[in-house]
Amino acid sequence: MGDWFQTIVDVQATPQEAETLAADVRSWLISSGIVSAEPTHCVLGADPGHPPGPRAATAVDPSGWSVPWHDGLAITVGRTVFDAGQGDPMAVTCPHCSTTTDLVDERFELNYEVWEPFRAVVRGWDEGDDIVIACPACTQPVDPTSWKWADDYFVLAYLGFTFWNWPPLRPQFVDELARHLAGHRTVLLEGKL
Repeated sequence: MGDWFQTIVDVQATPQEAETLAADVRSWLISSGIVSAEPTHCVLGADPGHPPGPRAATAVDPSGWSVPWHDGLAITVGRTVFDAGQGDPMAVTCPHCSTTTDLVDERFELNYEVWEPFRAVVRGWDEGDDIVIACPACTQPVDPTSWKWADDYFVLAYLGFTFWNWPPLRPQFVDELARHLAGHRTVLLEGKL
């Protein structure tokens, strides 16, 4: 069956502001009753998270959701590779020329020769290095956080809010959370482990 997650990633938060933004959003979620104030071991991983609060249902669309929902919110601050869980990345798009590079072949298997430089970007970010590679099409150098991954398979950022095993988040809730992030652009990743 597995565990489902939805991660709202702030793609514009700087390392210097991520902690403050996380605290502001945490306070809003607690005061709104969406999550409980007392952290518990309700999320996957080593750190405690915030279980659903008394008004958590206002943030989700439970229609058609047959699985009992539980678990909680994990807030990640710091340089992180946020990903969609299972599977492989399908494609990546250059922010300069909008050319999409397919990372899989006609059988939908990862083309390792094409994938290798992008793998270095992702691995480098995870290890603390900013690996800048040139777009295969326009040859302009691309900052690691600027690549657009198909289906938002990867997001390289400093701040994310992961809701474990919650029904689908309401778009209005996602928008409201973004407003509490100083209006930063956010990406919603959905995945399964």
